[in-house]
Amino acid sequence: MITTGNKQRILDAIAANRKNYPSDAKHASALGISASVYNGLKKGQTEKALSDANWVNIARKLDVNLRETIEWKGAQTETFKYISLQMAACQERSLSVILCDLPNIGKTYTARWYVNEHRNAVYIDCSQVKTKRALVKKIAQEFGVGVSGKYQDTYEDLVYYLRSMERPLVVLDEAGDLQYEAFLELKALWNATEMCCGWYMMGADGLRVKINRMVEHQKVGYAEIFSRYGGKYSRVTPDQDDDRRRFLMEQARAVATVNALKGTDIGQIVRKSAGGLRRVYTEIEKIKRGA
Repeated sequence: MITTGNKQRILDAIAANRKNYPSDAKHASALGISASVYNGLKKGQTEKALSDANWVNIARKLDVNLRETIEWKGAQTETFKYISLQMAACQERSLSVILCDLPNIGKTYTARWYVNEHRNAVYIDCSQVKTKRALVKKIAQEFGVGVSGKYQDTYEDLVYYLRSMERPLVVLDEAGDLQYEAFLELKALWNATEMCCGWYMMGADGLRVKINRMVEHQKVGYAEIFSRYGGKYSRVTPDQDDDRRRFLMEQARAVATVNALKGTDIGQIVRKSAGGLRRVYTEIEKIKRGA
């Protein structure tokens, strides 16, 4: 059962997310609810407005955690600054970029933050929509385009909408999980929206390995995709081991500094984390839970 407190957190997330859509109707469509239900939620009507399943569905879309968590603040790490600037350039100038880098450095956090703060930008977790149809329908739904009809109609409506809106951006996280046909469909979408839409593809080093292998084996479509996304891989972390270690530890220190309780031994948290940001969260959570 969804508690009253959870419903309020979801309502707050809906209100915050509204700024990214041109109308209530588009926002309602993106959330998968009717305009009448959406209007009721705006007025604070929560009783019998939605089923628990629908509340959960909206919470998932807006990344609302339904369990009690510690307050977490974003830090101006080098990863955060690098990726947010790249995304801004992609959106403003309808560019396409591939970022391949280490896991656990803040890529996903930055992408979600950027999308939440910028109109006409959507975030897609490709590990959850690996097939061509699932991917295109997810992108369409995030933009508020109807997905109940035939797939070809959804595709064409999405292309039309992307070409008609002001500076859209599609962020594709965990892109290495996409199936082959999904990659080909991304090429088709890029062709159909050239100079009208920005695309930002992200993944760990496995994405780079996958694309290089497919290009080397002359798998149809991969060389074209790589070319359309700039023909190179962006990277934040340094190549040299010592430089990379310092970089990761500095990031961990920046995140710990803005999130730890006053008087906490920041150095100890950083050492325990070994530069991993998830471990920083875990260590701070243990301290705050015990406080």
